[in-house]
Amino acid sequence: MNIKIAIAEDNNFLAQSIEEKLSFFDDLKFKYCAKNGAELIGKLEDDHNIDVVLMDIQMPEMDGIKATTLIKNRYPQLKIIMLTVFDDDDNIFNSIKAGADGYLLKETNPEELHSGILQVLAGGAAMTPSVALKTLNLLRFPEKLTKDKIQVEEISLSKRETEILEQLSKGLNYQLIAENLFISPPTVRKHIENIYKKLQVHNKMEAVQKAMKHNII
Repeated sequence: MNIKIAIAEDNNFLAQSIEEKLSFFDDLKFKYCAKNGAELIGKLEDDHNIDVVLMDIQMPEMDGIKATTLIKNRYPQLKIIMLTVFDDDDNIFNSIKAGADGYLLKETNPEELHSGILQVLAGGAAMTPSVALKTLNLLRFPEKLTKDKIQVEEISLSKRETEILEQLSKGLNYQLIAENLFISPPTVRKHIENIYKKLQVHNKMEAVQKAMKHNII
């Protein structure tokens, strides 16, 4: 039996490396490769006679998680294994939520990849051991997933700190902020140090981005 495989991977070198791993096994047949999720969906429309997709996560135009959601809605029988370098909680959680059947790291050797493909086709879930452990931890401690977001939302900046952040977001320097707020430059500097600590950032750009992301400014 030939197991038909499609790959979604924007890095040519990595795509060839995956193809090479597949070539070791007579029962695996590589069909085609797409450089992003949108291209893969287009190729599936032309030929969805595929058994397993090996899906990268971070790709231009459409990432692997969005593509997995769309493909699973359209072709529920198709098995999708995330094949990625990222094993952080968010990516694992979002991939599983999107309907991924497995989650392997790109460093996986050919035998493990082959075994993972057979596992998902038999109705199992293929996971690199470190990912399986993280998945168990996410199930045991779901609050871990939202902890970082909650921490930032719970941060309360003073009225003065928020004013200074707003001035920073306009690209003003310490001197101009001091003049606008009728305080001294060293006071501005001290407030900014406190802002960095509270937001857990290391520079002006990070502080402004994080504050905007969490509607602080």
